[in-house]
Amino acid sequence: MTTTTHLIRQRRFLPLFVTQLLGAFNDNLFKNAMVLYVVYSIYSSEAEEARFSAIASGLFILPFFLLSALAGQLADMRDKARIIRVVKACEIAIMLIGGAGLFLAWEGVAVHTFAIPLMLAALLAMGVHSTFFGPIKYAILPQHLHDNEVLAGTGLVEAGTYIAILAGTILAGWIPVEVAAGGVVITAFLGWLTGRQVPPAPPQVADQPLDFHILRSSVALVKMTMRHPRVFLAIAAISFFWTIGAVLFIQFPPLVKNVLTASKEVASLFLVVFSVGVAIGSVSINALLKGKVSARYSPASVIVMGLFIVAFHFACRAWPAHPGGKLMDIPTLITQPLALPLLGSLLGIAVSGGMFVVPLYAFLTTVVDKSETARTIAANNIVNSGAMVVGSLLAVGLSAAHVALVDQLLLGAAMCLVSAWLGWLLYRAERAHMGEIEHLTE
Repeated sequence: MTTTTHLIRQRRFLPLFVTQLLGAFNDNLFKNAMVLYVVYSIYSSEAEEARFSAIASGLFILPFFLLSALAGQLADMRDKARIIRVVKACEIAIMLIGGAGLFLAWEGVAVHTFAIPLMLAALLAMGVHSTFFGPIKYAILPQHLHDNEVLAGTGLVEAGTYIAILAGTILAGWIPVEVAAGGVVITAFLGWLTGRQVPPAPPQVADQPLDFHILRSSVALVKMTMRHPRVFLAIAAISFFWTIGAVLFIQFPPLVKNVLTASKEVASLFLVVFSVGVAIGSVSINALLKGKVSARYSPASVIVMGLFIVAFHFACRAWPAHPGGKLMDIPTLITQPLALPLLGSLLGIAVSGGMFVVPLYAFLTTVVDKSETARTIAANNIVNSGAMVVGSLLAVGLSAAHVALVDQLLLGAAMCLVSAWLGWLLYRAERAHMGEIEHLTE
């Protein structure tokens, strides 16, 4: 905890932490304001709502799959702080477009033909923004932090991300959509200001030409990292985790509305509980491991996560329909007999998930040479995004096949078993190569 509070006060960490926090907040304020408004105010069909939620998630993820290789090259071969400033300036323009879409939807102006496409275009652009920022927020840590601070820094970044998701999600569910339209622009401007305070992080590798061929550079980058067992297993395990997360986040809004017969504020509450849980897990695992980067507890953590998903499934199945056809608000929901098991199992999913994934991100930035960390994170983002697109397609396919939303949860529980196996293999590889540093480009 001393390391944690010490880092928060340091200029080599605080501006980056606040900048990524504001970025994650803005992503979720905009995305959730859009999805909740469309689900609750425009569509009236469970299939349409699930499809729109999946399309929105897929569009946000797509740039990670296509552009992560270029983002990783830039982050390793250029000053990371300078890239942050450019990316955060672009966010202001993107949010002006997205805010306009939200405002037009609220006004009822060309909702289907212009407002919704405008919002989806801004969401796609925010995916591009996050693709170029993503490798930096983890890869810059070994450059600015001491070796015994990297796990704590990674945990803080992950916890901060989910605190930001929490705040963005709460606001998206509670403030009017027209207020959200202005809020995303203001937040983008604040992120640009804090990004300008990040200390320089010059490249630690000789300047090399960038490969702008999307397919070739992506394949080469993934091949480069997959040759090393520890890197390959960490990326594979993280990918399965985010596939599970993608399926759950797609399901939450339509599941809350149609299975639990609850309001958009309750849908927001679900995402809040999930975000708080991951933040708790992210900080707790650092205390448990005493600052040492290790996958020791990852297999057990993700097995526990799978058990909580099964418990959440049964709580949803047993949930009684609300009489009168009205949607429950939060005070009504928390008085229901199954509210405690429902919210408790959801919190358990998130806490154990955070404990699983944080050491794996720290692993990726500490077992490779510092000059190659951004490309390693970028390769991870390529594989993760591909896995999340598969998860989105699975959710859409299951909905099209009329598989009940509550039964789709069991897909996530099954994938936890695969993640546990990969985590166990990673821990074995970790013990076999203790203290070794991978040089990916050799």
